[in-house]
Amino acid sequence: MPDIDTLQQDRARLFRELSEIGDLRRGSIAENYRRCGKPNCCCARSGHRGHGPQYLLMTKVDGKSQARNLRPGAELAKAKAEVSNHLRFRQLVQAIVEISEQISEKRPAAEPDDIAIPKKTSRRSSRKKSREK
Repeated sequence: MPDIDTLQQDRARLFRELSEIGDLRRGSIAENYRRCGKPNCCCARSGHRGHGPQYLLMTKVDGKSQARNLRPGAELAKAKAEVSNHLRFRQLVQAIVEISEQISEKRPAAEPDDIAIPKKTSRRSSRKKSREK
């Protein structure tokens, strides 16, 4: 298992990667083919996939699913890159948490004398004094 210095260097590298990630967007992109319902259309034949592809950006907002049509080309490429960046963001954060936990396990705990623990004041005694007046 690596030492603390190596783990801290790895964590610093992950933080640098995180800062360079760029624009991100939650969700996923679905590619759909649909049948139009016209009996004489080619999509009505068996084995035909249907019209398309149509691309939908699927997200959840306030617990409700939302879908937005994306045009092929620049809009689709941009959305794919942003969704991919979000996935990479989540992976980096998970890796940072795991390394930080390893660092925490390896780092020795501070001695009780080194930690300033504030003393609690008794609320009961302060009430008692105010009632006596």
